[in-house]
Amino acid sequence: MNKLSARDWRKSSYSSEGNACLYVSALDSATIRLRESDEPDTILTTNPTALSALIRSAKAGRLDHISKA
Repeated sequence: MNKLSARDWRKSSYSSEGNACLYVSALDSATIRLRESDEPDTILTTNPTALSALIRSAKAGRLDHISKA
């Protein structure tokens, strides 16, 4: 996989100016890539349907138990 340039990534509007920023890249309509500013070489790849399900679950609080472990 080719390394994406900084212009291919968009920072989440919810990220602050610190080191805990989430970046998103969608090079086509079927593939979404996510990375964190602390680990820019670690890239998670998903699709719009799976990412939407994750976001809905987080908003509904169904993942809250993970942070309490």
